[in-house]
Amino acid sequence: MVREFEVGSPPRQVWDAFTTVTGTGGWLWPMEYEPRVGGAAPHGAVVTVWDPPRRLSVRSDGPAALFAERSTIQLEHLIEPCDGGRRAWVRHAHSGIFTQDWDLQYDAASKHTDFYLHTLREYLTYFAGRPVTFTHLDAPAAATARGAFTRLARELGLPTDASEGARFRLSAAGTELDAVLDFRTPYFIGLRTDDALYRFFGRNHFGRRVGVTVHDFAQHADAKRAEPAWRDWLTRLYG
Repeated sequence: MVREFEVGSPPRQVWDAFTTVTGTGGWLWPMEYEPRVGGAAPHGAVVTVWDPPRRLSVRSDGPAALFAERSTIQLEHLIEPCDGGRRAWVRHAHSGIFTQDWDLQYDAASKHTDFYLHTLREYLTYFAGRPVTFTHLDAPAAATARGAFTRLARELGLPTDASEGARFRLSAAGTELDAVLDFRTPYFIGLRTDDALYRFFGRNHFGRRVGVTVHDFAQHADAKRAEPAWRDWLTRLYG
């Protein structure tokens, strides 16, 4: 699958978002790369192209691949300068071999890609370069059920007709959030505050558990405190 888009950030900033721990933690999850061709990449992959700040390509084969259903996975990011280098055009290409449930796996990967790349653009627009505290949690097993993600939206207090760009006062994990709804589909919800990106994943649609990630850019963010609060919230919701 291929996605192409333009961002209001210079190529080097986009490159850092794809390749550094702080950058990847700001929109996906913290990852490290060994900066050379043949170097180690996340999830057992190997760097096949390392050309900063223009092109990154990684490949994983066999049982080391991220998903057991795939025998091969390849990711490529191409970054080109625009507007005298003040902006960048990005091409993201994700390919692989699915060996089980091809239609479901492709559908899940495609929808997740759109959400992740949207979050990348939110990160580059509002938080690029800021230190981040990353928290990720999967809900209890009951969160694989049909309707589990709809239940989460109700618990957040998000109106069913809420549209992207609207601002709300919401409550979750013991925290009051003055948030902008930056993304919403039947599968995902994205909330942005002045200091964080909150991402909610309706993976029950793909046979997995509902998940939550928090990318917290506040100066005194504390993952050790945030994780138990979100775990308790999810347990109360689905326990």
